[in-house]
Amino acid sequence: MNTSSLCNYTNDDLAKLILRLMVGFLMLFHGISKVSHGVDGMMVMLGNNGIPEFIAYGVYIGEIVAPLMLILGYRVKLAAIIMIGMMIFILAVPYADKIFTLTKNGSWAIELHMFYIMSLLSIFFLGAGKYSISKK
Repeated sequence: MNTSSLCNYTNDDLAKLILRLMVGFLMLFHGISKVSHGVDGMMVMLGNNGIPEFIAYGVYIGEIVAPLMLILGYRVKLAAIIMIGMMIFILAVPYADKIFTLTKNGSWAIELHMFYIMSLLSIFFLGAGKYSISKK
């Protein structure tokens, strides 16, 4: 394959797989950390904000179940919505005061959260692709 044909090569389904795997695995590491260390810190944060502490257990759905759904390509639109909802909840509770701020390095304080939200929106609108269990 010469460079000219390489530059013209596209594979939408492979791109969808790469996007799903990237977002799924990166979020799954957050979930593994919660399994290893628990959600006690989140429970305290929620309690301090007047939110029932049991809601902290929802992180297992948003950071383990939904990412696994993305990785496997099973009901990816549902998984994306679950994860977007979780990210919006995170922005609304512990990061609400950081939405319009920059870090000391000059980056947006909620840059990572917005990266996830925008990537998940892309997955939602693109669908799973053919390299998935759902094949849609």
